[in-house]
Amino acid sequence: MKNETVETTVEVVTESVNDTLDRDQRIEKHAKNHILAAMGVGLVPIPLVDMVALVGIQLDMIRTLSSEYNVPFRRDIGKSVITTLLGGFIPVALGGTLSSLIKCIPLIGQTTGAITMPVISGASTYAIYKVFIQHFESGGTFLDLDPSKVKSYFSEQFTKGKAVAADLKKDETASTAN
Repeated sequence: MKNETVETTVEVVTESVNDTLDRDQRIEKHAKNHILAAMGVGLVPIPLVDMVALVGIQLDMIRTLSSEYNVPFRRDIGKSVITTLLGGFIPVALGGTLSSLIKCIPLIGQTTGAITMPVISGASTYAIYKVFIQHFESGGTFLDLDPSKVKSYFSEQFTKGKAVAADLKKDETASTAN
């Protein structure tokens, strides 16, 4: 009887660990896809359309994350958190908006926007991904997420996200060249 209980416990723990590993792999794959999509949207030559599309991609990523963590998705709160984080983080908001608007300048503006906007879009998407992962991992929901408490973490992750976006850009360029 005691051995059966131990075996059952081991099976349950093993299943739980495997489910968590599978979930982590799925989440990482979803995040990578959304970061790449965000970077692609940065190449859209129409000013501000890229910013609207970016928020849509980030909302979809948050929806996917909330599903993985069994947290009911709230589009209104998700959108509010995104705009608060991006709007409260002046360099990101200004950089993203300016990179988008600079596309209005023929040739030079489009070239500059095509270089800067994908990295900014990818980095902000990465940072939002990390903020929501941290929040959901700690048992949080949309109702108790306070953007003002995660701004410094968002800032740290945005900086890391620039390197992640640059690496993904290199990987994609290398894979297309092959």
